[in-house]
Amino acid sequence: MEATFELAYALDTFYFLICGALVMWMAAGFTMLEAGLVRAKNTTVILTKNVALFSIACTMYMVCGYSIMYGGGDFSLFLSGITGDGATGAEDPATYAPSADFYFQVVFVATAMSIISGSVAERIKLWSFLVFAVVMTGIIYPVEGSWTWGGMPVFGMYTLGDLGFSDFAGSGIVHMAGAAAALAGVILLGARTGKYGADGSVNAIPGSSLPLATLGTFVLWLGWFGFNGGSVLATASVESANAVAVVFMNTNAAASGGLIAALLVAKMMFGKADLTMALNGALAGLVAITAEPSTPTPLLATLFGAAGGVLVVFSIVALDKMKIDDPVGAISVHGTVGLLGLLLVPLTNDGASFSGQIIGALTIFVWVFVASYIVWSILKATMGIRVSPEEEETGVDVGETGMDAYPEFTAK
Repeated sequence: MEATFELAYALDTFYFLICGALVMWMAAGFTMLEAGLVRAKNTTVILTKNVALFSIACTMYMVCGYSIMYGGGDFSLFLSGITGDGATGAEDPATYAPSADFYFQVVFVATAMSIISGSVAERIKLWSFLVFAVVMTGIIYPVEGSWTWGGMPVFGMYTLGDLGFSDFAGSGIVHMAGAAAALAGVILLGARTGKYGADGSVNAIPGSSLPLATLGTFVLWLGWFGFNGGSVLATASVESANAVAVVFMNTNAAASGGLIAALLVAKMMFGKADLTMALNGALAGLVAITAEPSTPTPLLATLFGAAGGVLVVFSIVALDKMKIDDPVGAISVHGTVGLLGLLLVPLTNDGASFSGQIIGALTIFVWVFVASYIVWSILKATMGIRVSPEEEETGVDVGETGMDAYPEFTAK
Protein backbone atom coordinates (compact mmCIF):
# COMPACT_ATOMS: atom_id res chain seq x y z
CA MET A 1 0.00 0.00 0.00
CA GLU A 2 2.80 2.39 0.87
CA ALA A 3 4.56 1.65 -2.43
CA THR A 4 1.30 2.28 -4.32
CA PHE A 5 0.84 5.60 -2.58
CA GLU A 6 4.40 6.68 -3.30
CA LEU A 7 4.04 5.86 -6.98
CA ALA A 8 0.74 7.74 -7.24
CA TYR A 9 2.26 10.66 -5.34
CA ALA A 10 5.22 10.79 -7.71
CA LEU A 11 3.07 10.53 -10.83
CA ASP A 12 0.58 13.16 -9.72
CA THR A 13 3.35 15.54 -8.69
CA PHE A 14 5.20 15.03 -11.99
CA TYR A 15 1.99 15.56 -13.97
CA PHE A 16 1.25 18.75 -12.03
CA LEU A 17 4.73 20.10 -12.74
CA ILE A 18 4.59 19.26 -16.45
CA CYS A 19 1.19 20.94 -16.78
CA GLY A 20 2.56 23.97 -14.94
CA ALA A 21 5.43 24.10 -17.43
CA LEU A 22 2.91 24.04 -20.30
CA VAL A 23 1.03 26.95 -18.71
CA MET A 24 4.31 28.81 -18.32
CA TRP A 25 4.82 28.30 -22.06
CA MET A 26 1.60 30.30 -22.54
CA ALA A 27 3.61 33.35 -21.47
CA ALA A 28 5.61 32.91 -24.67
CA GLY A 29 2.34 32.57 -26.59
CA PHE A 30 0.96 35.83 -25.22
CA THR A 31 4.27 37.53 -25.95
CA MET A 32 4.37 36.40 -29.57
CA LEU A 33 0.67 37.09 -30.15
CA GLU A 34 0.96 40.63 -28.80
CA ALA A 35 4.25 41.29 -30.59
CA GLY A 36 2.64 40.29 -33.85
CA LEU A 37 -0.45 42.43 -33.37
CA VAL A 38 1.29 45.68 -32.42
CA ARG A 39 3.36 47.90 -34.69
CA ALA A 40 7.08 47.25 -35.04
CA LYS A 41 7.95 50.45 -33.17
CA ASN A 42 6.22 49.13 -30.03
CA THR A 43 7.51 45.56 -30.01
CA THR A 44 10.42 45.75 -27.58
CA VAL A 45 8.18 47.11 -24.82
CA ILE A 46 5.75 44.22 -25.38
CA LEU A 47 8.61 41.77 -24.95
CA THR A 48 9.89 43.57 -21.86
CA LYS A 49 6.45 43.76 -20.26
CA ASN A 50 5.72 40.08 -20.71
CA VAL A 51 9.00 38.73 -19.39
CA ALA A 52 8.94 41.22 -16.50
CA LEU A 53 5.31 40.62 -15.53
CA PHE A 54 5.95 36.88 -15.37
CA SER A 55 8.83 37.46 -12.98
CA ILE A 56 6.83 39.93 -10.88
CA ALA A 57 3.88 37.52 -10.70
CA CYS A 58 6.07 34.67 -9.51
CA THR A 59 7.72 36.83 -6.84
CA MET A 60 4.58 38.55 -5.53
CA TYR A 61 2.60 35.31 -5.38
CA MET A 62 5.43 33.79 -3.38
CA VAL A 63 5.68 36.76 -1.01
CA CYS A 64 1.98 37.19 -0.26
CA GLY A 65 -0.40 36.07 -3.01
CA TYR A 66 -0.50 32.35 -2.24
CA SER A 67 -1.03 33.00 1.47
CA ILE A 68 -3.90 35.40 0.75
CA MET A 69 -5.53 33.03 -1.73
CA TYR A 70 -5.24 29.77 0.19
CA GLY A 71 -4.07 30.61 3.68
CA GLY A 72 -6.57 33.23 4.76
CA GLY A 73 -3.74 35.73 5.11
CA ASP A 74 -1.57 33.39 7.19
CA PHE A 75 1.83 34.33 5.76
CA SER A 76 3.57 31.55 7.66
CA LEU A 77 2.00 29.34 4.99
CA PHE A 78 4.87 30.30 2.73
CA LEU A 79 7.30 28.57 5.08
CA SER A 80 5.19 25.71 6.38
CA GLY A 81 2.67 24.95 3.63
CA ILE A 82 4.63 25.28 0.43
CA THR A 83 7.89 23.63 1.43
CA GLY A 84 6.52 20.56 3.25
CA ASP A 85 6.69 17.05 1.83
CA GLY A 86 2.93 17.08 1.25
CA ALA A 87 2.32 13.43 2.07
CA THR A 88 -0.89 13.09 4.06
CA GLY A 89 -0.99 9.29 4.23
CA ALA A 90 -1.49 6.31 1.99
CA GLU A 91 -5.24 6.74 2.17
CA ASP A 92 -4.96 9.78 -0.10
CA PRO A 93 -3.24 8.61 -3.30
CA ALA A 94 -4.06 11.83 -5.16
CA THR A 95 -1.84 13.95 -2.93
CA TYR A 96 1.01 15.85 -4.56
CA ALA A 97 3.84 18.04 -3.36
CA PRO A 98 2.65 21.44 -2.05
CA SER A 99 5.47 23.12 -3.95
CA ALA A 100 4.03 21.63 -7.15
CA ASP A 101 0.67 23.16 -6.29
CA PHE A 102 2.32 26.53 -5.71
CA TYR A 103 4.13 26.33 -9.05
CA PHE A 104 0.93 25.41 -10.87
CA GLN A 105 -0.98 28.25 -9.23
CA VAL A 106 1.68 30.88 -9.83
CA VAL A 107 1.67 30.41 -13.59
CA PHE A 108 -2.09 31.02 -13.55
CA VAL A 109 -1.47 34.36 -11.85
CA ALA A 110 0.98 35.28 -14.59
CA THR A 111 -1.61 34.31 -17.21
CA ALA A 112 -4.17 36.72 -15.74
CA MET A 113 -1.60 39.52 -15.84
CA SER A 114 -0.54 38.67 -19.41
CA ILE A 115 -4.09 39.34 -20.58
CA ILE A 116 -3.76 42.96 -19.50
CA SER A 117 -0.54 43.58 -21.41
CA GLY A 118 -2.02 43.43 -24.90
CA SER A 119 -5.05 45.59 -24.13
CA VAL A 120 -3.01 48.56 -22.94
CA ALA A 121 -0.32 48.18 -25.59
CA GLU A 122 1.24 50.98 -27.65
CA ARG A 123 0.55 53.82 -25.19
CA ILE A 124 1.16 52.60 -21.62
CA LYS A 125 4.19 53.64 -19.60
CA LEU A 126 6.31 50.59 -18.91
CA TRP A 127 7.02 51.30 -15.23
CA SER A 128 3.42 52.20 -14.44
CA PHE A 129 2.36 48.89 -15.94
CA LEU A 130 4.91 47.00 -13.85
CA VAL A 131 3.80 48.73 -10.64
CA PHE A 132 0.22 47.71 -11.44
CA ALA A 133 1.48 44.15 -11.98
CA VAL A 134 2.80 44.14 -8.40
CA VAL A 135 -0.64 45.01 -6.98
CA MET A 136 -2.61 42.81 -9.37
CA THR A 137 -0.59 39.65 -8.77
CA GLY A 138 0.09 40.26 -5.08
CA ILE A 139 -3.34 41.42 -3.91
CA ILE A 140 -6.18 41.88 -6.41
CA TYR A 141 -6.07 38.43 -8.04
CA PRO A 142 -5.31 36.50 -4.80
CA VAL A 143 -8.25 38.11 -2.97
CA GLU A 144 -10.62 37.16 -5.78
CA GLY A 145 -9.04 33.72 -5.94
CA SER A 146 -9.57 33.22 -2.19
CA TRP A 147 -13.33 33.66 -2.71
CA THR A 148 -13.46 31.17 -5.56
CA TRP A 149 -10.85 28.41 -5.55
CA GLY A 150 -9.79 29.27 -2.00
CA GLY A 151 -13.31 28.75 -0.66
CA MET A 152 -13.23 31.83 1.58
CA PRO A 153 -16.47 33.78 2.24
CA VAL A 154 -16.85 36.92 0.12
CA PHE A 155 -16.17 39.77 2.56
CA GLY A 156 -17.07 37.29 5.28
CA MET A 157 -20.68 37.00 4.06
CA TYR A 158 -21.17 34.01 1.74
CA THR A 159 -19.19 31.38 -0.13
CA LEU A 160 -19.62 31.19 -3.89
CA GLY A 161 -19.44 27.40 -3.81
CA ASP A 162 -22.47 27.21 -1.56
CA LEU A 163 -24.38 29.33 -4.08
CA GLY A 164 -23.65 26.91 -6.90
CA PHE A 165 -20.65 28.62 -8.50
CA SER A 166 -18.22 26.45 -10.44
CA ASP A 167 -15.22 27.38 -12.57
CA PHE A 168 -13.12 24.32 -13.39
CA ALA A 169 -9.98 25.99 -14.73
CA GLY A 170 -10.64 29.72 -14.67
CA SER A 171 -12.87 31.20 -17.40
CA GLY A 172 -13.91 33.74 -14.80
CA ILE A 173 -11.30 33.43 -12.08
CA VAL A 174 -8.35 33.93 -14.44
CA HIS A 175 -9.58 35.16 -17.82
CA MET A 176 -12.49 37.42 -16.94
CA ALA A 177 -10.48 38.80 -14.03
CA GLY A 178 -7.61 39.75 -16.33
CA ALA A 179 -10.05 41.32 -18.78
CA ALA A 180 -11.74 43.34 -16.02
CA ALA A 181 -8.40 44.80 -14.95
CA ALA A 182 -7.55 45.49 -18.59
CA LEU A 183 -10.87 47.25 -19.18
CA ALA A 184 -10.26 49.58 -16.23
CA GLY A 185 -6.84 50.45 -17.60
CA VAL A 186 -8.05 51.00 -21.15
CA ILE A 187 -10.83 53.33 -20.01
CA LEU A 188 -8.37 55.52 -18.11
CA LEU A 189 -5.69 55.34 -20.82
CA GLY A 190 -7.87 56.26 -23.76
CA ALA A 191 -7.49 55.11 -27.33
CA ARG A 192 -4.34 55.16 -29.41
CA THR A 193 -3.86 58.30 -31.47
CA GLY A 194 -5.57 57.94 -34.82
CA LYS A 195 -7.61 54.87 -33.89
CA TYR A 196 -10.97 56.64 -34.03
CA GLY A 197 -11.98 59.45 -36.36
CA ALA A 198 -13.94 62.54 -35.36
CA ASP A 199 -16.83 61.22 -37.46
CA GLY A 200 -16.97 58.04 -35.39
CA SER A 201 -15.06 55.94 -37.90
CA VAL A 202 -12.78 53.12 -36.75
CA ASN A 203 -9.34 53.09 -38.35
CA ALA A 204 -7.48 49.81 -38.56
CA ILE A 205 -3.94 49.86 -37.14
CA PRO A 206 -2.29 46.73 -38.58
CA GLY A 207 0.20 44.79 -36.50
CA SER A 208 3.77 44.11 -37.51
CA SER A 209 3.74 40.34 -38.01
CA LEU A 210 0.78 38.06 -38.61
CA PRO A 211 3.09 35.01 -38.75
CA LEU A 212 4.26 35.87 -35.23
CA ALA A 213 0.66 36.31 -34.04
CA THR A 214 -0.24 32.93 -35.54
CA LEU A 215 2.72 31.29 -33.83
CA GLY A 216 1.63 32.85 -30.55
CA THR A 217 -1.85 31.41 -30.99
CA PHE A 218 -0.51 27.91 -31.57
CA VAL A 219 1.73 28.23 -28.51
CA LEU A 220 -1.27 29.29 -26.41
CA TRP A 221 -3.34 26.44 -27.84
CA LEU A 222 -0.64 23.98 -26.77
CA GLY A 223 -0.22 25.56 -23.34
CA TRP A 224 -3.96 25.37 -22.75
CA PHE A 225 -3.75 21.59 -22.44
CA GLY A 226 -1.72 22.17 -19.31
CA PHE A 227 -4.07 24.93 -18.18
CA ASN A 228 -7.20 22.78 -18.38
CA GLY A 229 -5.64 19.33 -18.11
CA GLY A 230 -3.62 20.21 -15.03
CA SER A 231 -6.78 21.42 -13.31
CA VAL A 232 -7.90 17.78 -13.01
CA LEU A 233 -5.17 17.79 -10.31
CA ALA A 234 -4.26 14.11 -10.73
CA THR A 235 -3.54 11.42 -13.30
CA ALA A 236 -2.35 8.39 -11.30
CA SER A 237 -5.64 6.49 -11.25
CA VAL A 238 -7.89 5.11 -13.98
CA GLU A 239 -10.59 7.63 -13.13
CA SER A 240 -8.29 10.67 -13.15
CA ALA A 241 -6.45 9.51 -16.28
CA ASN A 242 -9.76 9.20 -18.12
CA ALA A 243 -10.78 12.64 -16.88
CA VAL A 244 -7.53 14.14 -18.17
CA ALA A 245 -8.09 12.58 -21.58
CA VAL A 246 -11.63 13.99 -21.78
CA VAL A 247 -10.40 17.46 -20.82
CA PHE A 248 -7.66 17.38 -23.47
CA MET A 249 -10.14 16.20 -26.10
CA ASN A 250 -12.74 18.84 -25.27
CA THR A 251 -10.18 21.63 -25.02
CA ASN A 252 -8.96 20.89 -28.53
CA ALA A 253 -12.50 20.52 -29.89
CA ALA A 254 -13.56 23.89 -28.47
CA ALA A 255 -10.57 25.71 -29.94
CA SER A 256 -11.27 24.20 -33.34
CA GLY A 257 -14.94 25.12 -33.17
CA GLY A 258 -14.10 28.66 -32.11
CA LEU A 259 -11.73 29.26 -34.99
CA ILE A 260 -14.08 27.87 -37.64
CA ALA A 261 -17.03 29.89 -36.34
CA ALA A 262 -15.07 33.14 -36.11
CA LEU A 263 -13.66 32.68 -39.60
CA LEU A 264 -17.15 32.12 -41.03
CA VAL A 265 -18.65 35.08 -39.18
CA ALA A 266 -15.80 37.34 -40.31
CA LYS A 267 -16.35 36.25 -43.91
CA MET A 268 -20.05 37.07 -43.67
CA MET A 269 -19.48 40.42 -41.95
CA PHE A 270 -16.40 41.71 -43.77
CA GLY A 271 -16.38 39.72 -46.98
CA LYS A 272 -12.87 38.44 -46.26
CA ALA A 273 -11.22 35.68 -44.27
CA ASP A 274 -9.88 37.81 -41.41
CA LEU A 275 -6.92 35.99 -39.85
CA THR A 276 -6.91 38.05 -36.65
CA MET A 277 -10.55 37.20 -36.04
CA ALA A 278 -9.80 33.53 -36.70
CA LEU A 279 -6.94 33.55 -34.20
CA ASN A 280 -9.09 35.26 -31.59
CA GLY A 281 -11.83 32.74 -32.39
CA ALA A 282 -9.55 29.86 -31.44
CA LEU A 283 -8.62 31.60 -28.20
CA ALA A 284 -12.27 32.40 -27.52
CA GLY A 285 -13.13 28.72 -27.92
CA LEU A 286 -10.43 27.85 -25.41
CA VAL A 287 -11.68 30.44 -22.92
CA ALA A 288 -15.30 29.28 -23.32
CA ILE A 289 -14.48 25.65 -22.49
CA THR A 290 -12.12 26.47 -19.62
CA ALA A 291 -14.94 26.87 -17.10
CA GLU A 292 -16.00 23.24 -17.59
CA PRO A 293 -14.05 21.00 -19.98
CA SER A 294 -14.71 17.74 -18.13
CA THR A 295 -18.46 17.21 -18.54
CA PRO A 296 -19.49 18.17 -22.12
CA THR A 297 -19.47 15.69 -24.97
CA PRO A 298 -16.97 16.44 -27.76
CA LEU A 299 -19.82 17.76 -29.93
CA LEU A 300 -21.04 20.07 -27.18
CA ALA A 301 -17.46 21.24 -26.54
CA THR A 302 -17.17 22.10 -30.23
CA LEU A 303 -20.47 23.99 -30.14
CA PHE A 304 -19.47 25.83 -26.95
CA GLY A 305 -16.22 26.84 -28.61
CA ALA A 306 -18.12 27.93 -31.72
CA ALA A 307 -20.40 30.08 -29.58
CA GLY A 308 -17.30 31.76 -28.18
CA GLY A 309 -15.92 32.25 -31.69
CA VAL A 310 -19.13 33.94 -32.85
CA LEU A 311 -19.38 36.09 -29.75
CA VAL A 312 -15.79 37.33 -29.88
CA VAL A 313 -16.21 38.81 -33.37
CA PHE A 314 -19.30 40.76 -32.38
CA SER A 315 -17.69 41.82 -29.11
CA ILE A 316 -14.57 43.20 -30.80
CA VAL A 317 -16.72 45.18 -33.25
CA ALA A 318 -18.97 46.45 -30.44
CA LEU A 319 -16.05 47.62 -28.28
CA ASP A 320 -14.62 49.51 -31.24
CA LYS A 321 -17.96 51.25 -31.71
CA MET A 322 -17.79 52.22 -28.03
CA LYS A 323 -14.25 53.55 -28.66
CA ILE A 324 -12.68 51.09 -26.25
CA ASP A 325 -9.34 50.52 -27.94
CA ASP A 326 -7.99 47.02 -27.38
CA PRO A 327 -5.16 46.35 -29.86
CA VAL A 328 -5.27 42.55 -29.51
CA GLY A 329 -8.95 41.97 -28.63
CA ALA A 330 -8.08 40.57 -25.20
CA ILE A 331 -11.05 42.13 -23.38
CA SER A 332 -13.43 40.41 -25.78
CA VAL A 333 -11.57 37.08 -25.86
CA HIS A 334 -11.05 36.75 -22.14
CA GLY A 335 -13.78 38.95 -20.69
CA THR A 336 -16.90 38.66 -22.83
CA VAL A 337 -16.24 35.03 -23.67
CA GLY A 338 -15.07 34.32 -20.12
CA LEU A 339 -18.55 35.28 -18.95
CA LEU A 340 -20.07 33.04 -21.62
CA GLY A 341 -17.93 30.16 -20.41
CA LEU A 342 -19.25 30.55 -16.88
CA LEU A 343 -22.85 30.65 -18.08
CA LEU A 344 -22.40 27.46 -20.10
CA VAL A 345 -21.30 25.40 -17.08
CA PRO A 346 -24.79 24.51 -15.73
CA LEU A 347 -25.75 23.04 -19.12
CA THR A 348 -23.55 20.00 -18.46
CA ASN A 349 -22.62 20.21 -14.77
CA ASP A 350 -25.60 19.79 -12.44
CA GLY A 351 -23.47 20.91 -9.51
CA ALA A 352 -23.57 24.47 -10.81
CA SER A 353 -26.54 26.84 -11.04
CA PHE A 354 -27.15 29.81 -13.32
CA SER A 355 -27.76 32.05 -10.34
CA GLY A 356 -24.52 30.92 -8.72
CA GLN A 357 -22.60 31.51 -11.94
CA ILE A 358 -24.05 35.00 -12.34
CA ILE A 359 -23.32 35.95 -8.72
CA GLY A 360 -19.81 34.55 -9.04
CA ALA A 361 -19.18 36.43 -12.28
CA LEU A 362 -20.45 39.69 -10.78
CA THR A 363 -18.33 39.19 -7.67
CA ILE A 364 -15.18 38.62 -9.71
CA PHE A 365 -15.82 41.44 -12.18
CA VAL A 366 -16.88 44.11 -9.68
CA TRP A 367 -13.98 43.44 -7.30
CA VAL A 368 -11.29 43.28 -9.96
CA PHE A 369 -12.62 46.18 -12.03
CA VAL A 370 -13.14 48.55 -9.09
CA ALA A 371 -9.87 47.65 -7.38
CA SER A 372 -7.98 47.95 -10.66
CA TYR A 373 -9.64 51.24 -11.54
CA ILE A 374 -8.53 52.66 -8.19
CA VAL A 375 -4.95 51.48 -8.66
CA TRP A 376 -4.78 52.71 -12.26
CA SER A 377 -6.23 56.07 -11.12
CA ILE A 378 -3.60 56.44 -8.41
CA LEU A 379 -0.87 55.63 -10.90
CA LYS A 380 -2.33 58.11 -13.39
CA ALA A 381 -2.35 60.86 -10.77
CA THR A 382 1.20 60.14 -9.58
CA MET A 383 3.47 58.48 -12.14
CA GLY A 384 1.22 58.94 -15.11
CA ILE A 385 0.17 55.93 -17.17
CA ARG A 386 0.34 57.20 -20.75
CA VAL A 387 3.40 58.12 -22.72
CA SER A 388 3.61 61.55 -24.34
CA PRO A 389 2.12 62.13 -27.82
CA GLU A 390 5.65 62.47 -29.16
CA GLU A 391 6.71 59.12 -27.69
CA GLU A 392 3.58 57.46 -29.01
CA GLU A 393 4.28 58.81 -32.49
CA THR A 394 7.93 57.76 -32.43
CA GLY A 395 7.14 54.45 -30.78
CA VAL A 396 7.27 53.50 -27.12
CA ASP A 397 10.28 51.27 -27.74
CA VAL A 398 12.64 54.23 -28.12
CA GLY A 399 11.30 56.20 -25.17
CA GLU A 400 10.90 53.29 -22.74
CA THR A 401 13.74 50.94 -23.65
CA GLY A 402 16.01 52.76 -26.08
CA MET A 403 15.95 49.68 -28.33
CA ASP A 404 14.37 48.73 -31.64
CA ALA A 405 13.03 45.20 -32.02
CA TYR A 406 13.87 45.26 -35.74
CA PRO A 407 16.72 47.77 -36.10
CA GLU A 408 17.62 46.71 -39.64
CA PHE A 409 14.11 47.54 -40.86
CA THR A 410 13.29 50.62 -38.80
CA ALA A 411 13.63 53.98 -40.52
CA LYS A 412 16.08 56.30 -38.80
